[in-house]
Amino acid sequence: MENNNKKVYVAMSVDMVHHGHLNIIEKARELGDVIIGLLTDKAVASYKRMPFFTYEQRKRIVENIKGVTEVVPQTSMDYTENLRKIKPDYVVHGDDWRTGIQKPIRSKVIEVLKEWGGEIVEVPYTKEISSTQLNEALKEIGTTPEVRLKKLRRLIDSKAIVRVLEAHNGLTGLIVENIKVKKDDKEREFDALWISSLTESAAKAKPDIELPDISSRINVLQDILEATTKPIIYDGDTGGQTEHFIYFIRTLERLGVSAIIIEDKVGLKKNSLFGTEVYQEQDEISSFVNKISQGKKAQVTNDFMIIARIESLILGKGIYDALIRAKAYIDAGVDGIMIHSKDKDTTEILKFCEEFKKFEKKVPLVIVPSAFSHVTEEELIDSGANVVIYANHLLRSAYPAMIKTAETILLNGRAHEAECYCMPIKEIITLIPGAK
Repeated sequence: MENNNKKVYVAMSVDMVHHGHLNIIEKARELGDVIIGLLTDKAVASYKRMPFFTYEQRKRIVENIKGVTEVVPQTSMDYTENLRKIKPDYVVHGDDWRTGIQKPIRSKVIEVLKEWGGEIVEVPYTKEISSTQLNEALKEIGTTPEVRLKKLRRLIDSKAIVRVLEAHNGLTGLIVENIKVKKDDKEREFDALWISSLTESAAKAKPDIELPDISSRINVLQDILEATTKPIIYDGDTGGQTEHFIYFIRTLERLGVSAIIIEDKVGLKKNSLFGTEVYQEQDEISSFVNKISQGKKAQVTNDFMIIARIESLILGKGIYDALIRAKAYIDAGVDGIMIHSKDKDTTEILKFCEEFKKFEKKVPLVIVPSAFSHVTEEELIDSGANVVIYANHLLRSAYPAMIKTAETILLNGRAHEAECYCMPIKEIITLIPGAK
């Protein structure tokens, strides 16, 4: 056995401890004093989904594993900063990092260790254990309102941008919950769900004028809550009367919704994409500030977020008015600002973002690029955006597909030719958990 005064560095995310982790720590113990470089939420979220447990929760778990001498934060996938600070004699890792996304990280660790003669020790990958499978098993169990409620703030703190997609029923909720793609060896998925009043109204064949009442909307929300575990941002339209808004906040918070977005308009609500084509009235700053303040006082926890949606650009009032409102709403205690625009030209909205960056008092910035869909997430990150909401795309894509299927059945007098547009009924049945 090696001299126990030697330092051994092990980098881990340790979302859920399993025997693969313990095997690596056991090997590290044989070599010396074990220092765990625990990846922060931000580091983990840079290449896969955010951990279920917070950094502090994971740190507490790892500190209590036999043989661990010290736990330090590793703030990125790159080991360099910690290695040069600690100068370990050994870095211990599973041999699975010889290929895939971690291969260049391994190469860099080898180069840095050469500076003081450190060595890499690789432990054979533990078979029959999969963090992905464990995560899927946890998802099947579901979540609790308290756990879900906290997730959005953690995501905003951890990710360059939080990616949100609309859902208007339980089935679309399942799509947002489960859809994943792989690009450049990194997994991509949606981080949260947007409960859109527009798509919910349209699915009920109702106009987007705040027509479905709270009870009706809560029923849809309950369906989505039962089918998903990801955080939810709720489209609260104008928030209604301040006295009603207070009770609505308490209901959403109790159910585990993470945030509500309310727009600074009054009167009969019309969809913002109509702009000045229809009569729309913006609320007085003092009145909307009062609504925000009363809503914040009504909260039970500090986790729930009230986000103010500014309609100044929609109504042709310009950037200056939008910036004045943003500052007033932030001073009133709002937890985020959504700036909205119906223009395909992004000059005005990007100018707002540029000025927003200069604010001394900062809150997350939300962008909904429905009108300017050519803008990439990287461009939004550069502009200072923290959250991007794809606000109506599942409903908009479903409608043309359903029209095509219906027309094909009519044209052919049978359903056979429409089958190519439809998923097998068995697949849609088994898509629902517990259906089989």
